[in-house]
Amino acid sequence: MLNDKLSTYSPSPEERKNLYQPPPDNELKELIPGLLKAKLLILWAERMDWFLGLNMGIYQDSDQESIMPDAFLSLDIERFYHEELRPNYLLWNENIIPSFVLELLSATYHQKYTGKWERYQDLGILYYVIYSSRRRRKPHLEVYKLVNGKYELQSGNPVWMPEIGLGIGCERGNYSGVTREWLYWYDADGTRYLTPEEQVKQSAQRLQQESQRAQQEAQRAQQEAQRAQQEAQRAQQEAQRAEQLAQRSEQLAQRLRELGVDPDNLN
Repeated sequence: MLNDKLSTYSPSPEERKNLYQPPPDNELKELIPGLLKAKLLILWAERMDWFLGLNMGIYQDSDQESIMPDAFLSLDIERFYHEELRPNYLLWNENIIPSFVLELLSATYHQKYTGKWERYQDLGILYYVIYSSRRRRKPHLEVYKLVNGKYELQSGNPVWMPEIGLGIGCERGNYSGVTREWLYWYDADGTRYLTPEEQVKQSAQRLQQESQRAQQEAQRAQQEAQRAQQEAQRAQQEAQRAEQLAQRSEQLAQRLRELGVDPDNLN
């Protein structure tokens, strides 16, 4: 099945030029997929059955040049081979077709819709995601799902991808010190997962709140101790006054005896 998919597409020389030419340098092409990977490294930290490649060549066979999405995600795959990691993604070795590819559109993005679209579709990649914040007439984010061998546009933002267990969407936020629209992962309820920076900030706030609560508890305990000490002091003072009254009573009784009066039979 995999070999059949790999042999269905053979690009023309002109298509090869457009498909495989490295994209122009663009900081967002590093930061946007980098954010997705950074979050996934936290979200799926305990899982070792996934691989997210960034600007990495996917090779169909040894005789063809690679096709290079901005990001792709494969599931049910060994996450690490060894400490040198993957230099590229060789389909004939991996035997796993990516479930998800991401293309960040530049000012001239026609080939993202034609040559790459068809290539990904023929390979059987389940989700094809296109993003560009430059768009004015079309949505910034388009998520296509492979249905009966053809890509169909999915509605909504974010879009839930049940086969992957993640949603993807775009909204304004701050990452790496930049406030703009970013791509994020979402849960099944449409709740955005926090970025690593947001998690650190949230953890710091939580720790600060816990510290404040602990400080308040310590202050309340100190106040209770002070009140208890004051109560003990008052009790001691009352005991001293009672002792003084008893002493005066005994002195008076002794004086009466000296005068020949029995203090016990004063009636």
